Amino acid sequence: MKAIVQDRYGSPDVLELREVDQPVAAGNEVLVRVHAAAVNAYDWHLMRGDPYIARLMGGFGFRGPKTKIRGRDLAGRVEAVGSEVSRFRPGDEVYGDVGDANGAFAEYVSVPEDLVEPKPANLTFEQAAAIPLAG
Repeated sequence: MKAIVQDRYGSPDVLELREVDQPVAAGNEVLVRVHAAAVNAYDWHLMRGDPYIARLMGGFGFRGPKTKIRGRDLAGRVEAVGSEVSRFRPGDEVYGDVGDANGAFAEYVSVPEDLVEPKPANLTFEQAAAIPLAG
């Protein structure tokens, strides 16, 4: 699958579109095919590794980001569910915040089921993706 990957801190020039392994939904996770992802201040700070104190405290990673795929806010369709998932089934439309794991700037992301909600039918995927963190 394709994803926006970051190996070092810096400007948007450090981001690359690459082929990466597709995640698998484990236990309490849902595998979501991302239809829309939002960009917000959190993504910008993490891309730049700013504030620097977060690197020292272990929040970001000292020399480079711990998590290589950016993006927290998403909206999409459930493709698969882990064995412990009870709220969602493949085909359900969802939106949410993937949390500190990041990974929404990809074709697929695996997310704990408690971090996503059913997408309101009256919202587009783009509108729903803009809600979780910044909304």
